[in-house]
Amino acid sequence: MRRRDRTVLRIGCKGTYSDSGGKGTIVAKPPTVDDVARLAGVSRQTVSNALNTPDIVRPATRERVERAIAELGYRPHAAARQLRTRRSSTIGIRLDPYAGGISGVVLDRFVHALTESAGERRMRVLLYAARSADEEIERMRELVDSGEIDALVITGTYHGDPRTRWLLSREVPFVAFGRPWGLDDIDAPAHLWVDVDGAAGTRAAARHARDVAGEHVAFLGWPSGSGTGDERERGWREETGGAGPRLVSTDDVAGARAIVESALDGSDPIDAIVCASDSLAIGAHLACTSHGRSEVLVIGFDNTPTAEALGLSSIEQLPERVAAGALELLMGETGDVIAPRRAESGVAHVLVEPRLIVR
Repeated sequence: MRRRDRTVLRIGCKGTYSDSGGKGTIVAKPPTVDDVARLAGVSRQTVSNALNTPDIVRPATRERVERAIAELGYRPHAAARQLRTRRSSTIGIRLDPYAGGISGVVLDRFVHALTESAGERRMRVLLYAARSADEEIERMRELVDSGEIDALVITGTYHGDPRTRWLLSREVPFVAFGRPWGLDDIDAPAHLWVDVDGAAGTRAAARHARDVAGEHVAFLGWPSGSGTGDERERGWREETGGAGPRLVSTDDVAGARAIVESALDGSDPIDAIVCASDSLAIGAHLACTSHGRSEVLVIGFDNTPTAEALGLSSIEQLPERVAAGALELLMGETGDVIAPRRAESGVAHVLVEPRLIVR
């Protein structure tokens, strides 16, 4: 058998060209730390320092290394990086149990955005399941003790949340999608947090409703005691002074429809209804339609595909910005390692202002 000559031609630092028997084939060869060092004109150790301990590298040198990394598309091998830094480069977050309904899509979008943004920072996201706060704490304990994660993102915080108490007691780096719900979450926060400014969203909705529908703007929300729900009600009250009725329902379409039908039969005039969720808004929309009151403006909260399909105006939470804010709190504006930060006034939270989508 005649031996075929094999010639390999380097193409930049991103691949090789193999010519075997006259047939050209691109063989992927990812760039290495040595490639980065050559392009940046620095040593291999300087590249390693720029990646793992950037504070000890001069800014101008670090910028050269970063430009070389971007140009070459260099990504450190995760396993090698874990051995070198004694970190897993992984953030844990609970995957909420499927509960049906309409508004759960917001958390799905948040998890997707968090995973995508973490990948851009050379981090991974580990999803875990838990059906209760106690079960979640046990799962977090397992992941932390085994070294599988460097930090956590928790969602759905509430008054007296045992998960945040456990994480603080163990000094585990974490950020919450949801406020600490303390006496002063802004100037004296208990922990790092990112949230959507629900009050700003309902203020904008109520303002729009008054401009286009009339002064009698009702609010359809959840029973008092829900931090998120109370915030959304606050925005409506600040804008309208409570000029319309305050209606209460659990977060389901049928319950909201029954409550609004009863209110439309009552004596209070209603020109518009601002709702705490799209589930409530859809129930309100059905009630207004069945009562021949299609002129009543209904505005939801979450901007779900269902609200869009029905042509309902809604408040967009911008979960992609929430995810970016969570990572910024954990890792800094451009960092790629977890940097534990004290929950201090002015640097412990990111409050994302939502956007009213008018249809």
